[in-house]
Formats: sequence, structure tokens, C-alpha cells
Amino acid sequence: MGDIRRVSVGIVGASGYGGVQLVRLLMDHPELELTYLGGDSSAGKPFADLYPHLGHLVKRQIEAVDPVEIAERCEVVFLSLPNGLACQIAPTLIEKGCKVLDLSADYRFTNLDTYTSWYGKERSDRAIADKAVYGLPELYRNRIAESQLIGCAGCYPTASLLALSPLLKQGLIVPETAIIDAKSGTSGGGRQAKTNMLLAEADNSIGAYGVGRHRHTPEIEQVCSDLAGQEVTIQFTPHLMPMVRGILATVYATLRDPGLVREDLMTIYTAFYRNSPWVTICESGVYPQTKWACGSNLCYIGIEVDPRTGRAIVMSAIDNLIKGQAGQAIQCLNIMMGWDETLGLPKLGFYP
Repeated sequence: MGDIRRVSVGIVGASGYGGVQLVRLLMDHPELELTYLGGDSSAGKPFADLYPHLGHLVKRQIEAVDPVEIAERCEVVFLSLPNGLACQIAPTLIEKGCKVLDLSADYRFTNLDTYTSWYGKERSDRAIADKAVYGLPELYRNRIAESQLIGCAGCYPTASLLALSPLLKQGLIVPETAIIDAKSGTSGGGRQAKTNMLLAEADNSIGAYGVGRHRHTPEIEQVCSDLAGQEVTIQFTPHLMPMVRGILATVYATLRDPGLVREDLMTIYTAFYRNSPWVTICESGVYPQTKWACGSNLCYIGIEVDPRTGRAIVMSAIDNLIKGQAGQAIQCLNIMMGWDETLGLPKLGFYP
């Protein structure tokens, strides 16, 4: 970290919400230098035309996507693209020696047949995909440190899995009873115009979507199965909230030992995340709110036990664009580079 030379970084898909968050965070990172911004639909435009509020700092233009040229200019490449596009670019970047962090779903699955069945795209990059590591540092930190290709965890899975993991890993719950009820702000839908994201449609309303078929379901189940050591099926229901940023995931699951109380689980969670600087376990009786995490890379976890039903209730709050996307990708890169996991990432949110 004492090396004067900064590591060259490129972003493919810089025009979206994930891309602009990466730009903002990279500008404050002491070891990284942004050397390339790419995107086909906006190629040739100054980045400041898309995001005028960054024009005084970011003078680059959006360039056409040429994997060979990108590899010549960048040591690290973030792929912030719609699902199905990263897998067309990553193999060349990997072959040329780049470290690649994919923010889409393309490299999150250990079984590409699962990806194909949920995302409808056949793949020809299985050899590359086999090398990918799931990018949730709190669970796979050691593997991330040794990998060249990271499939960064999705926003809903990040909040959900951080809430569920200690319960599954320690065998504290009956896995098939786990239910995830999650709410997200509208920025999770991206920057492209969508009718249901219009202010007149989304404001003063809340509604479920993707019920029983949301694409983050198999991603969550894959990690839950790994933690539990058995095939796990999860009930996951997302909801759209009339806010811009944030995810709150509330997890319900039946405890194997009905004698466990809140303080028992708090002790277990505190120990489980003792080396995880971005996870904060709330005090007894305190339940997290999305506003607390807004603008930061933090995940706040609140814990409760209902003795009447014998269930654990765990609440997890994150900023979907930071810990759920761009911040987590940089957290993974810090680990890949052998740097402090917190380097260049916001430790405090915007409040109120």
C-alpha cells in the first residue's frame, strides 16, 4: 500500500446507477486510478453529460467497449452491465490478466444450468465461470483473496444472506422454514425508464413483485445450501418501496431449540461477524432502518426471538447501491489486492 503507483481501473457500464456509484467511490480510493469508462449506448458522450454533478471531477468520455483495449489500459475491470453481457466480455479480460468484478448475475452461480434456467441464456464460457468466486466477503473472504474473477452478490441476497448465515451455519434453524420478506427502494430497478418506477406510480404505495419466481431466489438458495450442508429451499418475496435507496430484509425461521432467547442469538451473531467490519449487530431491542445505512457500506442487523411461535426474526438493512452493489465490489477488490477491507469505503451514512 506504500507503492506510489496507483492501480488502473476501468468500468464497463458506467452510465447506470451501479456505474456512477463506482465512479464516486473510486474517486476517493487512495490506491486506485480510474482510467476507463465504457458503454456502448452512451459511447462518445462526456460522463458529465450523464451526471453533471460530477463534471468538476470526472473529465472522461464514455468509450466504446473493446475488451482487448480495456485489458491494455486497466489492471482491474468492473462490469456493471445487464445480465447476459458480462459473460461475453469477461473471458477476454481474464485471458489478458485483468482482475474482473462482475456486478451482474453472470458469475454468481456454481452451476450454469441454474443460471440458464432462471435467466434464459445459454453459456459458452463454462471454463471461465468455474473459476469465479461468489462475492460476499463476510462468507467467502479467503476464496475472494485468491481469485481473479468475482461474481459480486446481488443486493437482495446480500441483505438476506447476512441475516440468515449464522442461523444456517450453526444449525440453529429448520432450514425449510426460512422465509425472507424484503423491501427495496426504486434505484434497485436501474436508471432506465419503467412505468412502475414513475413517481406517480411508486409514491404512496407498496407492492410485492416477482412472487415465487424472483431471479435472486436461486442465488440465495445456493449459498444457503452451502452453509447448511444440504439442499435448502427458501421462500423469498421482494417488495417495492416508495424510496430511492435501501433494502430491509426480514427473515423468519423456526428454531431447532425453542429454549433459545434473543441474547443467545446476539452472542452467536456477534461471534460470527467478529472479523467483519461492515456488519453491525444492533443492541438488544433495537431494529435497523434503511436510512441508517444510506450512503455507507454498512449492514445493520437486528435480532429477535418470538417465544410464542418459536421463531427467530432477523432484520437486515443495507444501502442497495453501496453494500448491495458498488461498495461491496470495491470491498471484494480490497481483499483481492491484500489491502484493508475498509479502504476507500464510506463508514458513515447520510442522515437524516
